[in-house]
Amino acid sequence: MATPNSALNLSGLALRLVRNGFLEQEMAERLQKKSLEKNLSFFAQLTKSKKIPSSDLARTAAEEFGVPLLDVSAMDLEQIPIGLVDEKIIQRHQALPIYKRGTKLFIAIADPTNTGALDEIKFHTGLGTEPILVDATAIEAAIHDALDAADTSLADLAGEGLDDIDITSVDEEDEDKGREDERLIDTPIVRFVNKLLLDAINRDASDIHIEPYEGKFRVRYRVDGVLHEIASPPPTLSGRIAARVKILSKLDIAERRVPQDGRMKMRLSKNRAIDFRVSTLPTLHGEKVVVRVLDSSGGTIGIDKLGLDEKQQQLYTHAIGRPYGMVLVTGPTGSGKTVTLYNALNNLNSPDRNISTVEDPVEINLTGVNQVNINEKSGLTFSTALRAFLRQDPDIIMVGEIRDLETADIAIKASQTGHMVLSTLHTNDAPSTLTRMLNMGVAPFNIASAVHLILAQRLVRVLCLSCKKPASIPEEALLKAGFEEKEFASLKIHSPVGCNNCTNGYKGRIGVFQVMPISEAMGNLIMEGCTQVDIEVMARKEGIMDLRRAGLNKVATGITSLEEVERVTNI
Repeated sequence: MATPNSALNLSGLALRLVRNGFLEQEMAERLQKKSLEKNLSFFAQLTKSKKIPSSDLARTAAEEFGVPLLDVSAMDLEQIPIGLVDEKIIQRHQALPIYKRGTKLFIAIADPTNTGALDEIKFHTGLGTEPILVDATAIEAAIHDALDAADTSLADLAGEGLDDIDITSVDEEDEDKGREDERLIDTPIVRFVNKLLLDAINRDASDIHIEPYEGKFRVRYRVDGVLHEIASPPPTLSGRIAARVKILSKLDIAERRVPQDGRMKMRLSKNRAIDFRVSTLPTLHGEKVVVRVLDSSGGTIGIDKLGLDEKQQQLYTHAIGRPYGMVLVTGPTGSGKTVTLYNALNNLNSPDRNISTVEDPVEINLTGVNQVNINEKSGLTFSTALRAFLRQDPDIIMVGEIRDLETADIAIKASQTGHMVLSTLHTNDAPSTLTRMLNMGVAPFNIASAVHLILAQRLVRVLCLSCKKPASIPEEALLKAGFEEKEFASLKIHSPVGCNNCTNGYKGRIGVFQVMPISEAMGNLIMEGCTQVDIEVMARKEGIMDLRRAGLNKVATGITSLEEVERVTNI
């Protein structure tokens, strides 16, 4: 056995191994010489020679370099952030990312002298790196298992039987398109995408966002109008997941430079099928895919379930029941305009009425309603469809959105010649809708004579009945929000808590509305070339609630929270 004084020609790890009795001095010197000749680190040469057990080497190296030692076999490999580092770098350097905290990434590595591996990972991820020492014989198996888990865990998440779910394109043209490409997508990816779609339905999500970023890949659901991250697969899988969705919706899998739109249908049983609208967008780090879940049940709910109060419901029902005229529904994207319009169509749908709709795209299928999907590539636009409708003996026409003067003029003329016209505009509230139409170039007398009612709306989340709790809010905050002092005594405001039955204290959504009939006095104002402020003043005089007041009424009855109304009606 070598003595401490006889190892004076050695240094560092070699010297510690000799002093600890794991290597003879002569062997250590020979290995050190070979490492210099082959331009390898002493650690790498020693590992290659297998002169001492890897566990003893790892323990001694941890002492020498002051690096923590980890038993990698005790880790849950499905939970490690393997997607942050490219698979090729992991394999080349035998370096496995095991934990991320803030801007620091901890790397399991057998050779603590391999600073090149840490530098390369730092360069590619933009994160600081910290080495964690592991047994050299364990790291290779751990890397194999971790990379395998990144794929198989996608399928494990999905449970059994998901491979057989019938998902098809809504567009039956080019039926064979994509079948060759489908073989490129492996079973774990197929099962994972099926799982995403099923979970979105079960969670009542309206949209699925599949988003690649540099060093990160995430999937989010929009539930009750708010996005929640639900999965973070490895970034290396982003292209395959996007390709699977594109195959299902019959999009061009080879085209990644321009946006594409498609549709698909998931048939869950003989009597239940769900439609999805798919949109792809090329981004800096790959294709972002957004899947809209089209819930046909939204068009069949009763008027009393929309969220209108009694007076608003009467005004709305009277307006859509008239034989001619125009009813406009306004609000931003995702405010529930489509459900409100389809609710009207469902109530008007009867054998003695001819109803036609033109939409981009058709979101809810209604039996008994003639629905047209615009196709600008073939020349089928809102205006051309509207002209065709007028030759089809219609009673009721629904235009998905008035986007330009031509469409607006045709719709108004239809409403003035014995047809009921329903449509939408993207405006903040009811009064601004009139000024928007004026700005489009619609003549004031046409607006005054054609438009009978404007309904502006937002969707607020409903407090969970199982866990909501009373809230104590200062009177100053209540006054600032819009409540009056005389209301304080009877106010019973609640706030969200969160439980197993809801999402962060909310479950479902309900509408808040500003319902503004166009009275004779308001028509005269329009004819005189009024401003938006003039319309707002007249609306208040006529007792029309704005969106904030409608929301506060729902706060006062415990339906939603004050913070939710402020979030949605802060206009």
